[in-house]
Amino acid sequence: MSAGASRRSLDDPQRGGAAGGGRLLSIGELLGELVGEFPEISHSKIRFLEEKGLVEPRRTPAGYRKFTTADVRRLRTVLALQRDHYMPLKAIAEHLDALDRGLEPAQQPGPPVLSPRAVPDVEPDRLVPQPRLRLRRPELREAAAVDEQLLADLEGYGLVTAEDGHYGADDLEVARAAGELAAYGIEARHLRAFRTAAERELGLVDQVVAPLRRHPSPGAGARAADSASELAALCLRLHTALVRAGLDRLV
Repeated sequence: MSAGASRRSLDDPQRGGAAGGGRLLSIGELLGELVGEFPEISHSKIRFLEEKGLVEPRRTPAGYRKFTTADVRRLRTVLALQRDHYMPLKAIAEHLDALDRGLEPAQQPGPPVLSPRAVPDVEPDRLVPQPRLRLRRPELREAAAVDEQLLADLEGYGLVTAEDGHYGADDLEVARAAGELAAYGIEARHLRAFRTAAERELGLVDQVVAPLRRHPSPGAGARAADSASELAALCLRLHTALVRAGLDRLV
């Protein structure tokens, strides 16, 4: 977020009431929330941080600032980084950008070191959405512990794909698994079969849910999404059972 970012008004659909985190606070109420922990906080300090693009309060039609719970948390982060780690504003802005992209500080003494948030395993009986994660290329390589050549090979075979220069949670999981498989001599080119199998399973799911998705009745889209998740979970269960049965024969 840049210092020149446009201020959003209270009727901005992208920042509706519930999405902002509950009751809206005036700048005076915001000071009351923060002054106990940060005695040096002031109106001018908050306005300065706003001008630097570190917080973006909403505005009433009359131009008054209104702060959400998320804004309060963000300001606490900014003030704590200044007080406890003596971080300059530019570094704090980069820290906040990383948090916004799905990263979190490592729990260790000293200046915060950002590392990707843990991605939950997919449950065998229920597919859950992966958390939003946006990693730059060096971040993906570090988080997955893969070198540039392996990452380039994975991209070449369509196993990971950058979107607007960033990689998501699924890309991270694929790269991690590929890195561990590489230790057994399994190269990226050997993994194309997994992509092909996944595409065939998804094609089968799509054949079933496409008519539901096109149905004009209310809620058809939600029913199609639920059915897709259930079918995909059944495909994973079947795949796991077949691999397990085959593994028994191998060993």
